[in-house]
Amino acid sequence: MRILIDTNVIIPLEDSTRILEDSLSKLARLASENGHQLLAHPSSYDDLARDPNTSRRSISLSRLRKYSTLQDPPKPSSTELSELGLLERDDNDRVDNEILYALYRDAANILVTEDRELHKKALHIGIADRVHYIQQATSFLEHLHARIGVVLPSIEEVPLHQIDLRSSFFDSLRSDYKGFDSWYQEKAREGRIAWVYRDSEGNPGAIAIFKEERDPIVTNDCRALPGKALKLCTFKVAEQVRGRKLGELLLKAAFRYATNNCIEHVYITMRPGKQDFLEDLCTDFGFTLLGEYKDDQVFVKEHPLQPPDATLPPLEYHRLFYPHIRSDRAVGKYVVPIRPEFHKVLFPDAQSQPSLFAPSSAGHAIKQAYLCHARISGIRPGDILLFYRSQDVQGITSIGVVESVHEYQNHDNILQLVSKRTVYSYDEIVTMAEKKTKVILFRLATHLQKVLPNRWLSSVVIHK
Repeated sequence: MRILIDTNVIIPLEDSTRILEDSLSKLARLASENGHQLLAHPSSYDDLARDPNTSRRSISLSRLRKYSTLQDPPKPSSTELSELGLLERDDNDRVDNEILYALYRDAANILVTEDRELHKKALHIGIADRVHYIQQATSFLEHLHARIGVVLPSIEEVPLHQIDLRSSFFDSLRSDYKGFDSWYQEKAREGRIAWVYRDSEGNPGAIAIFKEERDPIVTNDCRALPGKALKLCTFKVAEQVRGRKLGELLLKAAFRYATNNCIEHVYITMRPGKQDFLEDLCTDFGFTLLGEYKDDQVFVKEHPLQPPDATLPPLEYHRLFYPHIRSDRAVGKYVVPIRPEFHKVLFPDAQSQPSLFAPSSAGHAIKQAYLCHARISGIRPGDILLFYRSQDVQGITSIGVVESVHEYQNHDNILQLVSKRTVYSYDEIVTMAEKKTKVILFRLATHLQKVLPNRWLSSVVIHK
């Protein structure tokens, strides 16, 4: 974006003898960090050249030259000034009119000025929405580039420079990618960040290094992802911590980050034949092969802002477009009661007061299991589970999508079915299996921002 700045903004910005206002320093920083161009109008030189103080004039002009100048801006004719109703009584009016006319003719996107007369003129010719006071422009850029992070138990979001590159955790990446250390150091200097799981000794056990992009070209044949995209630049789970569902936890972070920041695609590159575990994981959660980039394969996860049309079976729809779900009348909805102690373990990231203790592996996962003795029949893959936290909250907190439903009265059958998902202990499963037990395998879709209380249930017709 091209931001035209008036002289009454440039001079305070460059005057080392004046204390810079917070909003003004933020404006310069936000523009620099996010690739926006601050431009001076050529007429600003005329404005400063009229300063009778020779020394001050020389200093001001030298500071103005630090900025790019708007090249060949359009100048209004006397007829155009008349048609716009802009008076030109002196040189001040001429400079103001030329700056404003450049904006009017779309030579820049917005103008930042503290000049009230310029704001009045902008209102008169219908472009007031594009003329900002410093605070307005700063607030606009802050909102435009706001980044909403992710908070999940067991992982932290940290800049790369806080992670010890000398750790043996990175050895396999060094062997697979020539120049990995140099790449990592370069990205650390750029301020790149990552989601990290640390082991009991504080060493990295899993990592996803990520960055936001816009309209990236991601394949050798120049295929692009329109809109905002999240690239998972490096994704690794150490062998010694596999089985703790950390891959799912990192994907959960990526999907939530994409949701929070209105990102429409998530993508990752992999070396063919060398990352089978990662490929299986990503494919299971809706990534599909788009093409090749250099020697790598590119897998893309669609993450549309709005739910796509429901043309796929409910479970497949959710797999491809997670966290979106089908909730039309063809999809069953079931309220599933869950006691607080199991809720805390199954959904540690849904707690308003996170536990001081590390969550179980099942709590990391997106794919989970629920066991009960409820006499519910007719549950099908793709149906919706509304988890009702009983006793203390007494409301619906979370939503899941059914993968499959089974019924056993043999604890070995139950154990082999839920071995990768369960939050229940062996003794609890043995006790439950004394009676016929329903086993519901499901995918966690989302946690509700606001709990749906008991009174909501009484207002809808729903299975229990």
